Amino acid sequence: MSDKTAVLLLQMGGPDSLDAIQPFLYNLFSDRDIIRIGPAFLQPAIARFISRRRSKKVAEYYKKIGGKSPIRELTQQQATELQKVLGDNYRCFVAMRYWKPFTAEALAAISREGITRVIALSLYPHYSRATVGSSINELERALVQTGTKLDLRYIRNFYDHPLYISALSEKIEQGLAGFGDRGKVQLVFSAHGLPQSFIDSGDPYLDHIRTTVRLTMERFGGISHHLAFQSRAGPVKWLEPSTEHKISELASAGCKQLLMVPLSFVSDHIETLYEIDIQYREEATALGIVDFRRTEALNSSPAFISCLAELVRTVK
Repeated sequence: MSDKTAVLLLQMGGPDSLDAIQPFLYNLFSDRDIIRIGPAFLQPAIARFISRRRSKKVAEYYKKIGGKSPIRELTQQQATELQKVLGDNYRCFVAMRYWKPFTAEALAAISREGITRVIALSLYPHYSRATVGSSINELERALVQTGTKLDLRYIRNFYDHPLYISALSEKIEQGLAGFGDRGKVQLVFSAHGLPQSFIDSGDPYLDHIRTTVRLTMERFGGISHHLAFQSRAGPVKWLEPSTEHKISELASAGCKQLLMVPLSFVSDHIETLYEIDIQYREEATALGIVDFRRTEALNSSPAFISCLAELVRTVK
């Protein structure tokens, strides 16, 4: 047995080719932690229908950002940098929820190294049962299916950790530096949306998001800011305002300079590279916003990696 500790980075994942889009969407729409479509026994068939119907449209989005999601490479780079900071007593692994490397593959890699102490580190800063909860449920199912016995600890969120707030603030400061007069800039924190029913049933996601915004803006006096939600899907009521609506509202009020701050995303993928950089930029330009920018995603910034390392080191 190894005396090392494995750090298992839990992330959503994304298609690594155009051919992977349909199976990725199928895995996503099959997950009843994130969406419930009809009775459980019918959901796989419904998910297969939806994934086939949506895959061609979604493929056009991915073609515009290079034909795949970069999230696997970016997450692996985060794991590599984290392991360097943590040192020889740790080994870092990646487990994606909806595409490769799947959770079972990551557990197999840990097992091959003879490691039995594992810290599962969610790369979702804000807890929701649709994200963190789903990844943890999948991990526990995989442990049962493989009969693996581990000394397992969880880091379920870090939305208010000072080093996370510092890493996020660093990116905002860099973004603001590109404007001539930061006092004229409107900040829009754009978080991934969630059905309102999740919040109504007690999911803490919205409270976590609001706390992150509050703690971050304590460092930016004199800057106007707003919170909005992107990536809505389906006919149910979602968190409001939508990012599209907020951009339109600001443009109508005369906003000309806008800095988008992707929130709840710690690495670049379709939501930042296409949805914000292409879709929202086009909408903002059409509405008269002349300077539309986005803060860099955290990706492997040293400040963010330091945050992850501190989280791991403080697990008891």
